[in-house]
Amino acid sequence: MNKAKRLEILTRLRDDNPNPETELEYTSPFELLVAVTLSAQATDVSVNKATRKLFPVANTPQAIIELGVDGLRDYIKTIGLFNSKANNVYKMCHILMEQHGGEVPENREALEALPGVGRKTANVVLNCAFGWPTIAVDTHIFRVSNRTKFAMGKDVVAVEEKLEKVVPKEFKVDVHHWLILLGRYTCVARKPKCGSCIIEDLCEFKEKTSG
Repeated sequence: MNKAKRLEILTRLRDDNPNPETELEYTSPFELLVAVTLSAQATDVSVNKATRKLFPVANTPQAIIELGVDGLRDYIKTIGLFNSKANNVYKMCHILMEQHGGEVPENREALEALPGVGRKTANVVLNCAFGWPTIAVDTHIFRVSNRTKFAMGKDVVAVEEKLEKVVPKEFKVDVHHWLILLGRYTCVARKPKCGSCIIEDLCEFKEKTSG
């Protein structure tokens, strides 16, 4: 895909949604960190349902430590992989208290050192909580980037590196939101809704549908 076409795609996505936000609900960097950690292999909807009950009771590292891993598990048991996630979040809270004064570090290495936090989670936290121009590549972004030919790569790291290279600076803070939303609601996995897509004429996917 050429530079001009990419620029037009990004411009249309920005014009359609100038201030995109994550669909995870949070009011602090810590709430965001917990929500993103819980969202692995789970939907944002399911995470929000659980955190709407959890956060009013415990929304700081110390409060979750006091809740205990069993207490935490009770709040998140409707989310997939809740046992391992409860353990990770509980351990994470201890590390935040012991090493970071109870605050979420604005530092990639420190974030990735936390239990249950990988590159994607760190990217989301740095982007949404701290405004970094990071690009968190999930399954939606991986699919959209390859299907449209916007930024092709054999794995999520390759797609992230390609996006970092081809997305102009002015779009970098918001691009992962636009691509996630496009993949979640329009460029869906089984049968993309090409007919209702605002970038259909620019997309280089050959098997377009009329949906």
